[in-house]
Amino acid sequence: MQSYSEFLDLSVGFPQEGYSVIDDELYFQDLNLMEMIETYGTPLRFTYLPMVSKKIQQAKLLFQTAIIKNNYRGDYKYCYCTKSSHFRHIVEEALKNGIHLETSSAFDMPMIEALEKKGALTKDITVICNGFKTYQYKQYIIDMLHDGYRNIIPVLDNKEEFNLYDDEVEMDTPCNLGIRIAAEEQPDSQFYTSRLGVRMEDVIDFYNSKISANPNFRVKLLHFFINSGITDSPYYWNELEKYVTLYCKFKKINPELDTLDIGGGMPFKDSLVFDFDYEYMVNEIVKRIKEICAEHDVIEPDIITEFGKYTVAEASGILYKVLGRKQQNDREKWLMLDGSFITNLPDVWALNQKYVLLPINNWDSEYERVNLGGITCDGQDYYNQEAHMNSVFMPKTRKVQYLGFFNTGAYQEVLSGYGGIHHCLLPSPKHVIIRRNRDETFNFEVFGEEQNSKQVLKILGYTS
Repeated sequence: MQSYSEFLDLSVGFPQEGYSVIDDELYFQDLNLMEMIETYGTPLRFTYLPMVSKKIQQAKLLFQTAIIKNNYRGDYKYCYCTKSSHFRHIVEEALKNGIHLETSSAFDMPMIEALEKKGALTKDITVICNGFKTYQYKQYIIDMLHDGYRNIIPVLDNKEEFNLYDDEVEMDTPCNLGIRIAAEEQPDSQFYTSRLGVRMEDVIDFYNSKISANPNFRVKLLHFFINSGITDSPYYWNELEKYVTLYCKFKKINPELDTLDIGGGMPFKDSLVFDFDYEYMVNEIVKRIKEICAEHDVIEPDIITEFGKYTVAEASGILYKVLGRKQQNDREKWLMLDGSFITNLPDVWALNQKYVLLPINNWDSEYERVNLGGITCDGQDYYNQEAHMNSVFMPKTRKVQYLGFFNTGAYQEVLSGYGGIHHCLLPSPKHVIIRRNRDETFNFEVFGEEQNSKQVLKILGYTS
């Protein structure tokens, strides 16, 4: 019978970029994962920071190439969507690449101030403030505008939001605003229109009646987000055309409008058969925006993107040990892991998200079909199919087995409640941050130890 290594190569083609097998063990970005496990144990969450910079630089190059190729007259600005991972090590790594930020809630703003005090950013950074804003969120924005953050752009999610800025903002230079369009949802959605943003047909009337005559404000940016993400589909291209057309109509009424924020949604590698033509998609977006603007005799806008998952997903993974094997009937074999999908990778449970899954050792062994079980008492704590096939296969062995889920860096730590209380009181796993030294050696830092019982009992009120 074939070895697992031969089976995977015939199934999907392996090794692949970023992954290699040396002496029967898996390496990720040249990292010896078995050595990490022997040093730090499992379950182990890790973040390889150089990947954040790599993804940003790739996207910037793609847009710059498309702009040159299409003789596009606008500029491109990369904003990192902070909600995908707020951790300081992630945001600081992203900021090294000359990028800007997009926020979604009140506490983003003191986080930005803390980064400024540390010297990780300056007050001239562009900050796109999205989301339905609480009073506190709006007040933070106003305070920071007064404190010299002149490139903070509140993106109006509704008409009423403008009233507080109108009452509170008095500056020497006008405050720049954005307006979010309430996008139409994709055909299989339960809703016709996004709950976020101003209705498309109301945008220009709202500007004319409330903002145009006010010297303290100018609308510089039009924002939309298509929930399907950036896809080569008739739905995506149809929506893009609608919103660029609105931009052109709005530009003729408001000459100061000069920026189109196309949101996020750039996909990340979520399986071993992931096949997305980034170069084609970016070029096609730039090309179509230019063509629509030419039809309306409007100069092309500057383009902003808000990539979150794309920026951070492929930087992280989580490693598990198989604690036990259970044959529950003639056809179903379970590998029980020393962690939980519900608590460590909540998108597996909530959204049926798939990730790249690979064994860490025993690649020369035969293979078998298995189900992966977490150790909570919840019937939904399992993983039994990949994005590219309706089964999971692992090495068939009685030896100690380790496995890893890769490209898990977006949202999982925040959604699972880092350091808090988890289902069945499972602890947060140890988290290691990995950097590269100038001589290409690795630098390891333990960001967080595995949560202990004293910490859990204190949160629950059993100890002080």
